Amino acid sequence: MSLIKLQEKCGVTADGIFGKGTFTAATKYLKLSPTQAVHFFAQTGHETGNFSTFSENLNYSADGLIKIFPNYFRANALALAYARKPEKIANRVYANRMGNGDEASGDGYKYRGRGALQLTGKDNYKAFSDYIKKLEIMDIPSLVAEDYSFDSAIYFFDKNKLWDIADKGFSEDTIKLLSKRINGGYNGLADRIKLTTKYKAYI
Repeated sequence: MSLIKLQEKCGVTADGIFGKGTFTAATKYLKLSPTQAVHFFAQTGHETGNFSTFSENLNYSADGLIKIFPNYFRANALALAYARKPEKIANRVYANRMGNGDEASGDGYKYRGRGALQLTGKDNYKAFSDYIKKLEIMDIPSLVAEDYSFDSAIYFFDKNKLWDIADKGFSEDTIKLLSKRINGGYNGLADRIKLTTKYKAYI
């Protein structure tokens, strides 16, 4: 949906396929330099599974919960009680941080990760809604996944000064630095490099 929304805004065929035409039109629409666009779409392309997923998947098994969220699920019985219940999982692991209320508030699920770079937490949603002057996002946070996925990723790049890194070129060190700032490590680095190379050929 979000890629189609971007294509509609850019005035290209809204077919949900990210090719050279969409890249060129989106680069112009988002006011990016060619080098910035290559990095931006390589990183967002990886994070969204080739622009297919714009909302966090929290449908974890008990084993997955213990492995991924060990601070919140140390006992197998507790993990089993939450397994395959995305709303309950989000409300627990995102409670009392990032501006969210406690588990019972429901903020964790309401403000779960959405967008091309996974905007997460009530404080971040508020900052983004202020940034694009769309206060309705706080009441309808699903808009981030549906209409503003790429806008929220632009916001992330702006806030974290990632354009300065992107402007350095296409070396592996540059890709690694961007990846670490976005993901906290080098998860999926080979794919990020592959996509960077692919989109570089578009310019």
